Amino acid sequence: MAGFGLRRGRVFPTLTLMSSPAPAVAPSALDRFFHISERGSSVAQEIRGGFVTFFAMAYIVVLNPLIIGTVKDGTGEFLGGGQAPNLAMVAACTGLVAGVMTILMGVVANYPMALATGLGLNAFVAFGIAATPGVTWADAMGLIVLEGLIILVLVLTGIRRAVLYAIPSGLKTAITIGIGLFLTFIALFDAGIIRKAPATPVELGIGGELSGWPALVFVLGLFTIAVLLVRKVTGAILYGIVGATVLALVVEGVGRIGSQTDATGKVVNPAGWSLNVPKLPEQVVATPQFDLLGNFSLLGSFSSLGVIAAILTIFTLLLADFFDTMGTMVAVGSEGGLLDEEGNPLNSQRILIVDSVAAAAGGAAGVSSNTSYIESAAGVGDGARTGLASVTTGVLFLLSMFFAPLVSIVPHEAATPALVIVGFLMMQNVTDIDWRDIEIALPAFLTMVLMPFSYSISAGIGVGFIAYVVMKVVRGKASQIHPLLWGVAGLFVIYFAIDPIKQVFGVA
Repeated sequence: MAGFGLRRGRVFPTLTLMSSPAPAVAPSALDRFFHISERGSSVAQEIRGGFVTFFAMAYIVVLNPLIIGTVKDGTGEFLGGGQAPNLAMVAACTGLVAGVMTILMGVVANYPMALATGLGLNAFVAFGIAATPGVTWADAMGLIVLEGLIILVLVLTGIRRAVLYAIPSGLKTAITIGIGLFLTFIALFDAGIIRKAPATPVELGIGGELSGWPALVFVLGLFTIAVLLVRKVTGAILYGIVGATVLALVVEGVGRIGSQTDATGKVVNPAGWSLNVPKLPEQVVATPQFDLLGNFSLLGSFSSLGVIAAILTIFTLLLADFFDTMGTMVAVGSEGGLLDEEGNPLNSQRILIVDSVAAAAGGAAGVSSNTSYIESAAGVGDGARTGLASVTTGVLFLLSMFFAPLVSIVPHEAATPALVIVGFLMMQNVTDIDWRDIEIALPAFLTMVLMPFSYSISAGIGVGFIAYVVMKVVRGKASQIHPLLWGVAGLFVIYFAIDPIKQVFGVA
C-alpha cells in the first residue's frame, strides 16, 4: 500500500471568503515539536496510528516470555534464576523496554516506528546461546549488550556502510529465511505437532497422527491467524493468540486434560498440554516485577563459550540485528512518504542510534535485543507520520506491564501458531535469491537448511559464509570477496575445527 503522507514544502491553494482571509491558527507546541501539520497529519491521526501499531505487535509481550522464559540455560536455570519459569516477570520487562525505547524513537528521531524484542534473535539467544552447556542467561544477555554497543559505534563512525556492503544480499536474505525455518521447527516441536520417534528423528504427532485436544487448538489457532492475515485484519497475530487461548481455557475447563509431564518432567500424558496448563490466574492486574533489570554479565561468555565462539556469536547477532533495521526503517518510510530524494528515511542517523541503544538496553534488561518492527507499517498505513504515534505505542507497552500475569495462561499450543506464521512471513524473501547463480544459491541453501537441521543459527551462518568464499575462489573470483568476509569465514573455520586444532597443539 502506498503511503498518503504529504511531502515537506508542498503548498496547497487557500480559499478566501468575503475578501477576508481566515485567521491563521498557531500550531500547538506538540504540533511544532513533532512537525505534525508539516507532515500532513493531526494529533488524533497520530494517536490512532500509534494504537494500530501497538495492536499489530503486542503479541511480542506474550511470545517473548514463552520463547526465552521457558528455556533452561547451560547451568539448568530459567531466566531470572530458579527452577521454574517466571513468565509474568519476563513479560513485564519486555513491555518496559519496548515502551521506553519506542517512546525514545518518537521523541529523539520523530519517526513512526516502534521497537520491541526481536523475533528470531530471541530464539537464537535462547536455543543457540543460553542453552549451551556452562553458559548462563547473564552471559547470553552480556553478549546482547556488547552487540548493541558495537552497532552503536558502527553507526556513529559511519562504518556501518562497510558492514552493509561486505555481506552479499543473497546471504543476508538466506539468514532471515533460515531463522524463519528454525522458528517454525521450534514451534511445531514445542506444540507437539512433530515429536521424537523411535524409528525416525521426528514424526507427526503421536505415532504419525495428531492426537489430543491441544493439537486441535494449535491447528485452529494457525488457520485463524492465516485467515485474518488474508483478510488484512490489523493485529491478526494477537487476535489469533487470544482466540486460541480462550479455546484452550474452555477445552481444559471441560476436559481436564492436564499436562504432558509430571512434577519430575516424565511424560505421563502424551496428549496433554506441552508446557503450562491453561487456567485463569489468581489476579489479572499486578505490580510489575523488574528483577531481570541488570541481569547480565558483560564478559562472562568469553570464559563460558571461549573467545572465538563469543566473537562469532556477537557477529551473528550483529548481522541479524543490523540489516533488519536498515530494511525496516526504509520500508516504513516508504509507506508513509517519509523518505528523502535519495530514498533515505528522515532523521536516519537518529533512528539508527536509538535502534542501537535499544539492542543494548534489551540485553541489559534481560529480555534480548530490541529492534525496529515492520509492524509499524500498519500504523503508518493508518495515517501515522510522526514520532507522536511512537510515543502513543510506547505508552501502551508500558501499560501492558500491569497485565503481565495474563501471559501465564497461554499454552504453547495457543502461542506457537504465531511463530509458524512469522516463519512463513520470513520465508517470503526467498524469491530475492538468484537460484540460477550457484555462487550464491548454494551458500544460501546451506545457510537456510542447516539452521533448523543442526538446531543452530550460527552453524548455518558459518557454513554459508565459508561456502560462499570457497565458491568464489574456485571460480577465480577471489578479488570479489570483501576483506571483512575473508576474516569472518576464517574465524568460522577455526570455530568448526577447534577440536582438531586443540589436538594438534596439545591443548586440553
